[in-house]
Amino acid sequence: MEGALSRLRQAPVGRLATTDGTGEVHLVPVCFAVVDDAIVSAVDHKPKTTTRLRRLLDIEVTGRASLLVDHYEDDWTQLWWVRVSGPAAVHGDHETIATAARAALAAKYRQYAERVPAGPVWSLTMARISAWSARD
Repeated sequence: MEGALSRLRQAPVGRLATTDGTGEVHLVPVCFAVVDDAIVSAVDHKPKTTTRLRRLLDIEVTGRASLLVDHYEDDWTQLWWVRVSGPAAVHGDHETIATAARAALAAKYRQYAERVPAGPVWSLTMARISAWSARD
C-alpha cells in the first residue's frame, strides 16, 4: 500500500467525487495535498462564480467523498490508479487542519506558494484506499 500512498502524494491532480442529498454524483478535478491521514484542498483564486462550490455543499450534506488519481501512458505497463473514500468535512479557518492544508498545498504547488488559497478548506479522511498498477 506504500506504493499507492506515494503515488497519491505525488499526483498533481485528482478527481473529487461527491453526491448531493438526492444521490446525484458530481465529479470535478482538484489540486490536493496529503496531511496525516487526510486528503486536503481549499477553494483557490482561479475564476469561479462563487466560493460556495457544489463540492462543499455536497460534503456538508453527506459527510462523504471519494478521490481518484490516475496515470495514463501509451505504454500500458506504466498505468496505475489510486482511489480514496471516506468521511469528508468542510473546515473553518480557526481549525488546525485548515492551516495545515494551506501550508501543504503551498509546499506542493508553485502557484499556491505564490498565492495561498484563502477559500474554504475541505478534507477527506483516507478510510478506504483501493489501488491498481500494471506493474504490481
